[in-house]
Amino acid sequence: MFFACTAALLSIPVQAQVAVDAKIDSTRILIGEQVSITLEVSADAGKAVEFPQYDSLRQILPGVEVLNTTEPDTEYLNDSKRMILTKRYLVTSFDSALYYIPPMEVKVDGKPYASNHLALKVLTVDIDTLATDSIYPFKAEMKPAFSWDDWKPVVGMCAALLLLLAVLVYVLVRLITNKPIIHRIRLRQHIAPHKVAMQKIEQIKEEKLVQSEDPKEYYTQLTDTLRQYISDRFGFNAMEMTSAEIIERLQAESDEEALSELRELFQTADLVKFAKYITLINENDRNLVTAVEYINQTKIEEEVKPQPAEIVVEEKRSKITKAVLIGGIVVASAAIVLLLVLLGRRLYYLFI
Repeated sequence: MFFACTAALLSIPVQAQVAVDAKIDSTRILIGEQVSITLEVSADAGKAVEFPQYDSLRQILPGVEVLNTTEPDTEYLNDSKRMILTKRYLVTSFDSALYYIPPMEVKVDGKPYASNHLALKVLTVDIDTLATDSIYPFKAEMKPAFSWDDWKPVVGMCAALLLLLAVLVYVLVRLITNKPIIHRIRLRQHIAPHKVAMQKIEQIKEEKLVQSEDPKEYYTQLTDTLRQYISDRFGFNAMEMTSAEIIERLQAESDEEALSELRELFQTADLVKFAKYITLINENDRNLVTAVEYINQTKIEEEVKPQPAEIVVEEKRSKITKAVLIGGIVVASAAIVLLLVLLGRRLYYLFI
């Protein structure tokens, strides 16, 4: 009889077991502290397991809130015939009490299984209301310490921004005024004052102003040449001085004989220009010789030094050049806007 019952029991297929176990990291926490509840399900591999879902609108029980959940972690046993699924729930509570956490329901292939129940005690912080000196207000918000590494990008962006702005303004002004971007300047060869004066006297001779019926133009050019020579030679502004002032200033520089002839030349020139005095041709020739002699007596021979010279080349702006300039202005403007945005964001993060 015993063997018959045993054979009958062995002929019935064994139903697979499902085990649901719930664990809590700590059964005692302070108000606001967090603790994890681990829900573990053991079942045959391939079974569909559905864990309980909690969100901010669904609590495990009133007073116990679910802050976060993890994805199920699966572990296979017995040559992958069995599996253990683990899911964690991060919970907290802001009310001091002893909470009875009811069994958590898990569905395996649609069939519900319940875990064991848990307990959680939430403790409050005892405050001695009589000892008011032990209660402190909230600490003020602390500012982070200054770090030069945080400000290096700001300084670099400001420098690049100023450089781009300077280039943009310069190019815009040149483009609007139609002036070349880069000037080429010709270096003039220095010519001694007496050589410049002699060149102008030779020009007066070539124009035959000595024989002109209108001596005013002749004496105007001759005295202007002498005034410019005296300004360059003696270092005072003879162009803005009267003839008497020039002679008085030159008394410390030239001998009286040379000055007497120069004084006579200036007096004749003043009479011609302001009193309509008519001179003779030989008188004009004598005054021209006087001017040449005075220049030769007072000139200083300078050592000739080679000087570099550069030809002035006017930049003719073509349509292509203008288009390139406009394109450069657009690119520079876009770069400035981008730098301003990046700089604003950087400053925002530094000061918040």
